[in-house]
Amino acid sequence: MNLNAQMRKYDFLIGEWKLKYRVPKSIYSEATTGSGEGTFKRALAGKCVFFDYSCTLRSAPDQTTTAHGVFAWDEKAGIHRYWWFESSGAFLTAICNFIGNDTLLMNWHDTLLTQTFKKADPDKVVLRMENPNPDGGYELVMEVILSRVRGTHRVRRKRHVLHPIL
Repeated sequence: MNLNAQMRKYDFLIGEWKLKYRVPKSIYSEATTGSGEGTFKRALAGKCVFFDYSCTLRSAPDQTTTAHGVFAWDEKAGIHRYWWFESSGAFLTAICNFIGNDTLLMNWHDTLLTQTFKKADPDKVVLRMENPNPDGGYELVMEVILSRVRGTHRVRRKRHVLHPIL
């Protein structure tokens, strides 16, 4: 599959989003909620997708976190990659894989965390970050509901129309 076909897999994420956070108590944090805004946009002649967001959690109302992420197709390795940089100074990388046309699965390097972006409908995506638990399953670390901002870009597929030969 060529670069353009690989990068079209991100179509369901492109646009501006309102973010609603739910963070249950876990080994990583106390329970809290929050809100924010985010944008997924194509960059570098369509070779990357940038994800920029900011959020504020109730547990730290005076602190706004901002982050910049870069998704790209690594043709040589045959995988999607992600680089994430946060205003706190934290950064991580992940390997990504698409499950069907509406789910992006991410495996974070140097952790056991997994994360998914799953399209619930054209204007809603659910992000879930999970960590393995002692029972062999996974526990929720964070859930973010992304609601598309009205009037922002939504990729439309071209319809192919067959014309009879006269």
